[in-house]
This record gives sequence, C-alpha cells and structure tokens, in this order.
Amino acid sequence: MMKAFVTLLMSLLMVFYSNAQPLKGMGKSDADAKKILDAVSSKFKSYKSVEAKFVLKIENASGKSIGSKSGSVFMKATKYRISMPGQEIFSDGSTTWSYEKSSNEVTINKIDPSANSITPQKLFTNFYDKDFLYKLNGVVKSGGKDLQEIELTPIDKTKAFHKVLLYVSNSTIFSTKVFEKTGNRYIYNVNDMKTGVSITDQSFVFDAKKYPGVEVVDLR
Repeated sequence: MMKAFVTLLMSLLMVFYSNAQPLKGMGKSDADAKKILDAVSSKFKSYKSVEAKFVLKIENASGKSIGSKSGSVFMKATKYRISMPGQEIFSDGSTTWSYEKSSNEVTINKIDPSANSITPQKLFTNFYDKDFLYKLNGVVKSGGKDLQEIELTPIDKTKAFHKVLLYVSNSTIFSTKVFEKTGNRYIYNVNDMKTGVSITDQSFVFDAKKYPGVEVVDLR
C-alpha cells in the first residue's frame, strides 16, 4: 500500500506528463483559466524555497475513502525532499534517492536531463500548456474559502484518467482531484505552505550514516 501511495503521489506531482500536442478539432482552452494558471506558475517561480504539508486520499466512485496518507515536501530550485510515513524521497537535482523504511533499503537513480523528470515543482508551474485542455468552471466554497475550480482534460486519451480538477485561491493550488476511468478519485490537498524557509542543500541528499545498516541499490 505504501508503494502504491508513493507512486500515486509522484504521478500527481508531475500531473501525469505526456508531452502530447493538441490535435486539430480538439477545441481550445479557456483564456480565463489560462490567466489563473499563468499566475499560479509565476507566483511559484518567485519563491526561493517552499515547505508544504499535504494529505493524499483515494476514494471510489461512490466517494467512499479507500485510503489516506499525510506527508510533507520541501522544494528549493530543482531540489526536493518528500517525507511520508515509512518512505522518503530525496533529490538534489541530478540524483534521486528513494528510501523504504520497512526494508531499510534505498534506491539511487540518476536524473536524465533530457527527459521530463518527475518533480514536485511541476505541479505548481506551467505543466498545463502542452498536456491539457482547460476551462474555468467557476467559484466553489471549501473550508470557508472561495476557490476557483479549473477543469483539465488530458490531450493523451490513452491516460488512465479522464479529468483533473484544480482548486486555486490567491494564485496558489490548494487541491488537485484526479478522476480515473475506473471511477476511483485521487485527491491531493495542500494543508499548509510556507515560503522562503531556510533549507540547506544537504537536506536534499540521502545520508546513509543516518540509516544504520541500510541496503543500497545503486541504479546509476
């Protein structure tokens, strides 16, 4: 279950990159939605560092909860660190380390600079331009806040999901809901975000000394 949650988390953070290009006859995106998404991207790029807490939930088609996990993510330039119960992912921008507590094992991978690397930063920047058609559905209330609901439809129709809803306030994404074709729904909520926090570069590198007896699987 933990591996499934981590895989899902990374998929959500990259918002299912596909590199697809709009096909003729598919329609156009909403200019009002684009203004909001552009503002989200511009605001996030202005931050030198970010610390955010999140909750990841899975629901079935009836809205019944299947599972839930909470965690935190730290971001600085191209670096990030994701922490969840029993799992940590580190990246210094060139290498990633995925640590599994239950097996006390860390897997190391080299990032391919020519590929669309999976990074949390992509959730908050211009992920939407090439991979989705999007429209502004209007304003909804949640937790006492007025949130702008933006609906994204993937251009690549082979994807396992058919719709993504983003909930935005003050040029910040607070929630992402992904609708799978099977009926399941995946909800990623940002509960707290702090910017300009002090984070050392070493925080994004796995330190084996802090994990006695760790087994290293180096795939670089």
